[in-house]
Amino acid sequence: MAVTVITGMIWVMSRWEPNARGRIAQAAMELYSRRGFEQTTAAEIAERAGVTERTFFRHFADKREVLFGGSARLQEVMITAVVTAPKSASPVDAVAASLQASTTLLKDREFSRRRQKIIVANPELRERELIKMATLASAVADALRRRGVTEPAASLSAEAGIAVFRVAFERWVSDPNNKDLPTLIRESHDQLGALLSEDRRSVGGRSHG
Repeated sequence: MAVTVITGMIWVMSRWEPNARGRIAQAAMELYSRRGFEQTTAAEIAERAGVTERTFFRHFADKREVLFGGSARLQEVMITAVVTAPKSASPVDAVAASLQASTTLLKDREFSRRRQKIIVANPELRERELIKMATLASAVADALRRRGVTEPAASLSAEAGIAVFRVAFERWVSDPNNKDLPTLIRESHDQLGALLSEDRRSVGGRSHG
C-alpha cells in the first residue's frame, strides 16, 4: 500500500475547479470508484464530465494520467525546495525541506484516500506509481548533486527522503482523524534519524564487545 503515495506519492489537486480538466478528473474518480478503473473508458469519462472525447485527450494522454497528472508539478515544487535550500543545509535537511514543500499541494485527504484505493486495486496502476516514485527520487538526487553533494550521499539522502514521505503519506490517508501531513512527515523524519542513531550505537557496542 505504501507505494500508492503520490505522485500526489504522488496527485496535487486539492479542490475541483470549474473547468473542463477539473470536471474530467472528478468524473473519472467517480467512475473509477464505482465501476473500477479497467471497466471505465475515456469516452464514458468525457460523457459524464459533459465534454467531448477529443477534449478529454486534450487534457490527459490517457485515462491513467487522470490519476498521475499532478506528478510533474509535485516534482517541480520539491526540486525547487532542494535547490533553494540554504547553502549551509545538509543533504538530509535539503530533502526534508522538499518534503515539507510538497505538502502545499497535498491538502485533500479524502481525495487522496479515494485515489489510493483505485491504485491499490490495479496492478498496472501500482507499477506506474512505483515508476513515478523512482523518477521523483532520481530527480531529488540530481538536485542534490547540483548543490555539490557527491555520491552515494545524494542518492541515499533522496531515497531516504522519499521513504519518509511514503510512510507519512500512508499514515495520513489511513486515518481521517490523524495528524496533518506536515506533522507526520516531521515525525517520520525524526523516527528515521532515531533508528539510524540507535543502529550506530548498537554497532559501536558490538565492536567494543
